[in-house]
Amino acid sequence: MSAFLQQFDLSTHDRADAPTIAIKDSIDIAGYATTAASRALADAAPAQKHAVVVQRLLDAGWRITGKTNMHELAFGMTGINDYCGTPVNPQDDARIPGGSSSGSASAVGLGLVDAALGTDTGGSVRGPAACCGVIGFKPTFGRVSREGVAPGFTTLDCVGPFARDMNTIIAVMEAIDPAFQGVKANARIGLVRVEADREISEAVERVVPSSPSIELASMKEAFNAGLAIINAETWRAFGHLFDSGKLGADIAVRLKAASNTNDADLEAAERVRRTFTHEVDCALEHVDVLVMPTLPALPITIEAARAGTSVIAMSSLIRPFNLSGHPALTLPVPIAHSRIKAGLQIIGRKGEDEIVCAAAKQIEGILREMENV
Repeated sequence: MSAFLQQFDLSTHDRADAPTIAIKDSIDIAGYATTAASRALADAAPAQKHAVVVQRLLDAGWRITGKTNMHELAFGMTGINDYCGTPVNPQDDARIPGGSSSGSASAVGLGLVDAALGTDTGGSVRGPAACCGVIGFKPTFGRVSREGVAPGFTTLDCVGPFARDMNTIIAVMEAIDPAFQGVKANARIGLVRVEADREISEAVERVVPSSPSIELASMKEAFNAGLAIINAETWRAFGHLFDSGKLGADIAVRLKAASNTNDADLEAAERVRRTFTHEVDCALEHVDVLVMPTLPALPITIEAARAGTSVIAMSSLIRPFNLSGHPALTLPVPIAHSRIKAGLQIIGRKGEDEIVCAAAKQIEGILREMENV
């Protein structure tokens, strides 16, 4: 199954009923190489110790069942990987699984594990989760340890969980974030108006019909700024692999383009970061969370992606919150007359990850009631 790069059984307990979790191959597990699903890193030495999040999961009684596949070097939105194989999209095997945490989303959606860890630099947890019809959570930037996670330096990337229900998301968060206090209160919701396919916007609005409307004027600028920063930071981390001749064609092209990001681009991006962060903070003074579609359209087919159809706009509604650092979660929501579910994204105040999860449980309950009508 291409959702996994390696399958094994790692646990510190003998409980037969221990919950299972898989770990993205950009996160260290002692004794296993962290290759980021790239031929260029295939000969990497095994990690000497577990990443902090891995050790915390083991200490909390989780059973790790393997390392998951991913878009090479965590630098792509499709999840297509011609070296390690492309994970199956559980909603429709003709469509892309999304990237970069493709294997983690696929493994959860296929029911191979109870949960999985991914990383989210420009939407790489929320994007695949929305594509594959599961829940994915990007915590507040800096709240969950990234020690033992590649790349070592980032101002965008966060480790976050995938699951099929919110109780499991919360259980993972309680394990990997010692400060996570669980969820209780209901949340006040604001609906952000964004550009998305009509059927997706309507699916989101049906769930929160009476929510006040909110505008984030700098979304497009934040999207572009996020691209500039991820390009610069990915080139810094992996540019030395460019001349190896071992990178996939798509990664080589993107890395080459990323190398052209200059200081002026980054200075402009940092100005946008400050502006957009303030804008989101102000919007959250009046409500507890913001809700909007996760992706502006359903995932394209693998055939279309291979033929050159651009997917960069997939991250137009998720990448801005990597730039700002706010916690953000995606829940699957049904679309009228479709077997494929879309994603509903929930964004909260920095540090208030518990409230985001409370809102998600609240909406999960609404969705359950709608299904039973």
